[in-house]
Amino acid sequence: MCGIFAYLNFLTPKTRAEIIDILITGLQRMEYRGYDSAGIAIDGSSEVDSPHSSVLLLRKAGKVSVLADSVKDVEGVKMDMQYNIHCGIAHTRWATHGSPKDVNSHPQRSSENNDFMVVHNGIITNYREIKEYLLKKGHTFESETDTEVIAKLTQHIHDRYPELSFRQLVETVIQQLEGAFALAFKSLRFPGQLVATRRGSPLLVGIKSNSRLESNHFPVSFSKGRRFVSTHATHIRQEDSSFVQTPNNVLDLSIGVRSQIGSAKLNLNESNNGIQSFESNDWEVEYFVASDASAIIEHTKQVLFLEDDDVAFVEDGALTIHRISRHAENDEQKREVQMLTMELQEIMKGSFKTFMQKEIFEQPDSVVNTMRGRLLPSGEVVLGGIKEFLPDIKRCRRLIMVACGTSFNSAIACRQILEELSELPVVVELASDFLDRQTPIFRDDVCIFISQSGETADTLMALRYCKPRGALTIGVTNTVGSSICRESHCGIHINAGPEIGVASTKAYTSQIIALLMFALTLSEDRISMMKRREEIIDALNKLPELIRDVLKLDDETRTIASKLYKEKSLLVMGRGFNFATCLEGALKIKELSYMHCEGILSGELKHGPLAMVDENLPICMVICRDHVYKKSLNALQQVVARHGAPIIIADTSVPQEDLAGMKHVLRVPKTVDCVQNILTVIPLQLMSYHIAELNGQNVDRPRNLAKSVTVE
Repeated sequence: MCGIFAYLNFLTPKTRAEIIDILITGLQRMEYRGYDSAGIAIDGSSEVDSPHSSVLLLRKAGKVSVLADSVKDVEGVKMDMQYNIHCGIAHTRWATHGSPKDVNSHPQRSSENNDFMVVHNGIITNYREIKEYLLKKGHTFESETDTEVIAKLTQHIHDRYPELSFRQLVETVIQQLEGAFALAFKSLRFPGQLVATRRGSPLLVGIKSNSRLESNHFPVSFSKGRRFVSTHATHIRQEDSSFVQTPNNVLDLSIGVRSQIGSAKLNLNESNNGIQSFESNDWEVEYFVASDASAIIEHTKQVLFLEDDDVAFVEDGALTIHRISRHAENDEQKREVQMLTMELQEIMKGSFKTFMQKEIFEQPDSVVNTMRGRLLPSGEVVLGGIKEFLPDIKRCRRLIMVACGTSFNSAIACRQILEELSELPVVVELASDFLDRQTPIFRDDVCIFISQSGETADTLMALRYCKPRGALTIGVTNTVGSSICRESHCGIHINAGPEIGVASTKAYTSQIIALLMFALTLSEDRISMMKRREEIIDALNKLPELIRDVLKLDDETRTIASKLYKEKSLLVMGRGFNFATCLEGALKIKELSYMHCEGILSGELKHGPLAMVDENLPICMVICRDHVYKKSLNALQQVVARHGAPIIIADTSVPQEDLAGMKHVLRVPKTVDCVQNILTVIPLQLMSYHIAELNGQNVDRPRNLAKSVTVE
């Protein structure tokens, strides 16, 4: 939910002003991940002869621009001071623990001297127990955050065991933490060093050097330290007053750290000083740590993605990857250096006012990118990511689609066509409810996990619930290297391109296309389905041009929005393939304009919602010439009979006489039924955008929401 950014330059001279600019720009690239406060920590000495003698902490509630402005007002700090080696960390926050204010902003510090600083994305679920322990040890707290306990715990362990290296300190600390986190540490005690780690939240490391990497893999070193979280209270002396009681275990920091040191001393020189990884005598290198590739792409395309419980450590310009212990004796691991394919212009607004507007109008191109190389001129559909698993998928007992929010709506949009083409039972589950119910999963199930970011916490937890139960897992994501990408057996990358606006638009339509192509691959050997498949493939080939036609409704949609934006409530109704359009359109309006909006299945109108209908309630109805057309007209008549005056989204094949008397009718091109919902949702995307703008809301950064939901 938050954005982490860290920058370390080694033998690449940078002025303090340049370092601050890199950190601030990195935050601005990730501001869609959190925008209620921001902060940076850099070396703060103004003395040339002691450049690392203090740490300057700058934190401000509000957007990153507020932080950028406050930097200009800092007195007594020489902006032209040059550093050959420097580590800086930065953070943009989406508040979980503690309201948005300066003291709750990150980086969080261990003491007034700023000895240890940490930035954090995620939630520490046992922070209360750790905080209670630290309070008993004499530590005081200044913020309401769960993150501050991490900095204080690091200080506490360092004070008791000063011989521990920075990496060993962090390894010791993270063994005490429960929950989800991505962390980056800076320390006054260890200048020029950077430690980053993750568990359940995304984190990647970018590498920039004029010299070529000797290898495109970084080996993982194992610290061999004994994990010291005991699951049984009887394992630890009950009379020890330094226990931290937790619901599932008893944690004794004093005994645990002592055990860790015993093994750490034996392995102090075992690969933790790093390896010179560049084919050059000039070892200049820059490292960038971020929650998202969008913050790194303008500096380098060479990145490696950290996995859960990895600890990335930079010392003397060398990057090494560590883990506490190996799963098995022969568990040799490497982290591959990958090349980012995105371009800087993809994360810039260009000529558009907002990212959301840009992404709505990018949909003719994004759908092409989703289909490129997959929907062949011969009519064949090839999804390379699942090709070798197709026989197993076709033999499964049922298909289970698990998702949240917009991704859930894309699953609803494709459920019917998946059932039709695969002739398998298809279940659509909200990830949080799926986990709450502890849903039975069997070895002959195929579970599909849909997430734009590939890091959605509930969806990822559902994947980890299904995988050990033997189900085949398929990830459908927009982010290469994401957790769902890596942990599923196979997957489909939707290739929609970077999506910066918090409210998803092009990712939604690309998810539908990816699932449609998946349905087509399941029916490729069925003669009875040939005609139906040909209709769908032909419609997909024509889709980009049809979307361009729909986008021409922008002015007309704005006119309608100008009559709606002061309303308090709106109902969106439809059925069949367009029920998902109603859910997604209502979600967009809620997200952006904060207006109450509800997506309703027209077939349920008489079972409650009809009581709300009168001449004052704004209603939007989606009506298309498909297998439920007559039923949709019946719903329209029921609304009109109760003095409702609905806005209609209809395809061009709907006769005008069937819509007689309707004041506002938005016409979209006619296409095959299972593709029609892509065209009918775009007017609602535009409407939500214009309603929010007319209300003066920030459409890219709606309040209380963040792009990547990485906590449950």
